[in-house]
Amino acid sequence: MFEVMFIFTVIFVAYVVYTTINEQKATPKPSSEPKVKPEAPKVVTEQPVPVPKTVAKIKKPAPIKKTAPTTATKNTVKKGLRDPKTGEIATTYSNYRFTKRWIKDALVTEGLLEKVYKNNELDSAIEATIKDAVIKLEAIEKYKP
Repeated sequence: MFEVMFIFTVIFVAYVVYTTINEQKATPKPSSEPKVKPEAPKVVTEQPVPVPKTVAKIKKPAPIKKTAPTTATKNTVKKGLRDPKTGEIATTYSNYRFTKRWIKDALVTEGLLEKVYKNNELDSAIEATIKDAVIKLEAIEKYKP
């Protein structure tokens, strides 16, 4: 096994050296002196802009109306579950395999699931009951963000 890994390593190193050498040959080296002399910048004289003799009247801006702040921003519903012990808010818990441990424990302590399932115990029927349990957990006031 060691010999096979050594052979693959040697082949990989040879490939890397080969590609770096070919890349250096493909890109031309920039010469220190330019072949074409840059042209001198053309000087353009600016013509004076005629100033109008009449002055336009400036209108005063209309007064700004003060409005009360809208309450829609205060009543926005935040999606997620809040851990009552630490105050942590979890927003991704749609997949049971990747949910946080405290959410799994909360499902069991609230009586929505009978136990914390292992990943190899999950099937379609159990996942359906888990999703229903998570929806019920979101409705409990203690876990709302």
